[in-house]
Amino acid sequence: MNESAEETKVEWREWGAAAFEEARDEDKPVLLSLSATWCSWCHEMDREAYSNPMVAANVNDSFVPVRVDIDRQPRVRERYNVGGFPSTVFCTPDGDLLTGATYLGVDGMRQVVQRVRDLWSHKGEDAARIPRILREDPPAGELSPEIEQLVAGQLGEKFDEQWGGWGDSEKFPLPRTIEFALKREREQALATLTAVERHLADDYDGGFFRFAESRDWTEVHHEKLLSTNAALVRAFANAYLYTGDDEYRDPAERAIEYLTTTLWNGATDAFAGSQAPGDSPDVPEGGDDGDAESDETDEPGYYDLAPSDREAADPPAVDPTAFADWNAMAADALLTYHAYTDDERARNYAERALEYVLTELVEDGEVTHFDASETGDESESGLLADHAHLLGALTTARQVTGDERYLDAAREVADYALEALRESGEDGEDGDSSPSGAFVDGPREGPGLLDRPLRPLDHNAELADALADLALLTGEDRYREVAEEAIAAFADAADRLGVQVASYATAAARLCRDPLVVEVADEAGSDLHRAAMRIADHEKVVVPDADAVREEFGAGSAVVVVDGERSDPVTTPEELSERVAELTE
Repeated sequence: MNESAEETKVEWREWGAAAFEEARDEDKPVLLSLSATWCSWCHEMDREAYSNPMVAANVNDSFVPVRVDIDRQPRVRERYNVGGFPSTVFCTPDGDLLTGATYLGVDGMRQVVQRVRDLWSHKGEDAARIPRILREDPPAGELSPEIEQLVAGQLGEKFDEQWGGWGDSEKFPLPRTIEFALKREREQALATLTAVERHLADDYDGGFFRFAESRDWTEVHHEKLLSTNAALVRAFANAYLYTGDDEYRDPAERAIEYLTTTLWNGATDAFAGSQAPGDSPDVPEGGDDGDAESDETDEPGYYDLAPSDREAADPPAVDPTAFADWNAMAADALLTYHAYTDDERARNYAERALEYVLTELVEDGEVTHFDASETGDESESGLLADHAHLLGALTTARQVTGDERYLDAAREVADYALEALRESGEDGEDGDSSPSGAFVDGPREGPGLLDRPLRPLDHNAELADALADLALLTGEDRYREVAEEAIAAFADAADRLGVQVASYATAAARLCRDPLVVEVADEAGSDLHRAAMRIADHEKVVVPDADAVREEFGAGSAVVVVDGERSDPVTTPEELSERVAELTE
């Protein structure tokens, strides 16, 4: 449990079966406090509401209070998040939801505590409900090009012509949406990257902040997450691939400097999870959704200081925990950048992070979320997000480095996910057929609502996209078939999807029509391989050291595959560029 929680007057329990058993034995509701080391409003609620003697006494007397770290317990986060962080959630001893809110001050907390006590006293379990995402099956349909078209149409409707980005309220960078737009609405993508670099980049300490509260990218939230920075490195690198403009390469390079210094944990040889915002927030009653009024605080935060003053100040704390999914995202991003720039430092750190994950967090294809021995916490394994992002990083590593070890590891990780996380479509106990093809987010076991299956759209899309790459790299169609079923499991909702899940449309597009494939007879690093990696299509697949091409045409040759049709061989980077242009125009 982090220091912020320990300094409160609440008698926090750790997330686990014991807390729910205690609540059942004492006939009390459970108070779940969903927090994060990087969440300034979470720490503010600890300082104010949870440190207030009266509030703490009422909480300790009437509830079983449980503190949940959302980075370490992502399955809890996805089931109990009520709109931002902190999430203040009240539930039954079985884990069913009673009510919830985000940030609460002292007065707000007093009122909610009294209301929940009355609710429990009068209605008990009858007041509970199960969130809809855990009650309803995903809306299955047909995999079709219409999915891409529907989401692409949302780009224009939601794009902010004045300020860049999508939406008319708070602005998140949405790196996957930017990548989707690079092939479909490039000017929107580039304008958004420009806004991100201008408003969310830390020009002094490096790295990107998480988001801005306002439509014009002001009121920035200063936490820096590895996941945000890794995804933005890849998005800027892909923009550089299309434009050749240092306007997009330079921000990626500066972010890599931040990742490999501030967020690099030399003790584990992996990337740390996040850096705290280092400020006292303007705390709204709405929590981390950024849409409510707030009271100003007088004390300046670290990022309010001038550069000369920052030099003398202590930088915000870094959470050193190396999470499997986020390290995989960083490795993927750095290898992508290396492929376009030959930057050896980026490749070196990417391979070291991958080595850490594969050595310390993977056994027989099953990925553990983080190394619990480093912190004393418990860590889950077999989480969909970890498998999806690691598989994506491994397929990228195989394309960029040519190392066969990455392909072997990718098969193991994918096969575990197919065996343990994919729904079978067999009849359930009630005789109804379970949805076939979707992946659940982890083991269907655990306290609270963890035993109920959750099928997250974004992680299904990430895994399907990586499986499509794996099928092309291995020649094993079974991976593509599974990917198609995973995307089809949500297809009937395509007309209701927003730009935030553009990764789903990307996967659908790549499965509806084969992506551009370049098979190179030479090993990775050759001029022909490097030219293949730099073809201006970030959704392509490059197969280095392709035996079939070498056997048929000899060393120093490459073949372009478009819509399943193989070209005549080419032997120079110039010929490769011309052949791709001919076949894709």
